[in-house]
Parts: sequence; C-alpha cells; structure tokens
Amino acid sequence: MKTLVHICCANCAIYPIRVLRERNHNLTGYFFNNNIHPYLEFKKRLDTVKEYAAKVELDVVYNEQYQLREFLNAVAGDPDKRCDFCYRSRLEQTARYAAEKGFEAFTSSLLYSRYQQHERIRSFGEDLAEKFDLKFQYEDFRTGWQEGITMSKNMGLYRQQYCGCIYSEMDRYYPRKRN
Repeated sequence: MKTLVHICCANCAIYPIRVLRERNHNLTGYFFNNNIHPYLEFKKRLDTVKEYAAKVELDVVYNEQYQLREFLNAVAGDPDKRCDFCYRSRLEQTARYAAEKGFEAFTSSLLYSRYQQHERIRSFGEDLAEKFDLKFQYEDFRTGWQEGITMSKNMGLYRQQYCGCIYSEMDRYYPRKRN
C-alpha cells in the first residue's frame, strides 16, 4: 500500500517505519510540524529527520516553513487545548498532500509516543481519511517504545526532550512548586 507517513521527529519514526516496511508498505515520509518551537529546536529536528532518512533510504517530503505566528495565533487563546489543534492541523496537511499525490493511506509517527493522546490522533485521522477518501493506517506503535529508543541511540540521532511546542517546553523545564 502506498502510504504517506507524517514524521514528527526522527526518533518517533524509527519503529513505525521499520514495522510498516516489514508489512510491505510503499512509504514516503512527510515532515510538517507547525508546532515545533523555538526555531533552533525546529531546525535540529528537521536536520535529524534528514540524517535519519538518509541512513534508512527513506524518501521524505519536507515542509520547512517555520510557522510560529500561525501556531501561536491558533492556540494562544486556550493553550490547554493546543494538542487538538496540533494533531489535527498536522494530520490534515498530511492527508491533503496524500490525496493530492495519489497515496492510498496516511499515518503518523505520533502513534509511537506514549506521551501522545492516541484516541484523539486516531479520531482525527479517521475523520480526515473520510474527508480525503483515504485510509488512515492506525496502529499502536507504543509497543516498540524501547526498541525505538535503543535504535535512535545506536544511530547517534539528536533526541529531543519535549513534545515540540513552546508550551510543552515550558511544561518540561519550568520549575514548579512541589507539594
């Protein structure tokens, strides 16, 4: 099956790419991440996807636009609901591209992370598959969590420390009072 794989980052793509290839999917990666901030983090993740793709001979389409203003305009009014915008906007861009370029299915490396809201991702993916007349290739790739970590370390890839948006960076690093 000709499948477009949204890649949030190289580390999260490793296990899903391996599994889908073993199942004979004809894969192309798609890098579109309007959520990653600040710019230096965006650039590190973009460069790491390029490094990974070269190592595993994966064709990837890169949307290298840094969309700080657009992302913040969409989520600043209610940052607690940012994940819905983040998931849906990236999956919609992926599905639209897949439909325009003749892919049969799409999926996302977001499905690898145990920190993501799988049911939300799945719901958005299935809705968008219907909208764009595609198949959403859902699989819970969290089963390969440790394998993906080990493989990324063995490849020497940059390993980010937060989901991607400036709010998740704050959640990760901002000191909080402990009760």
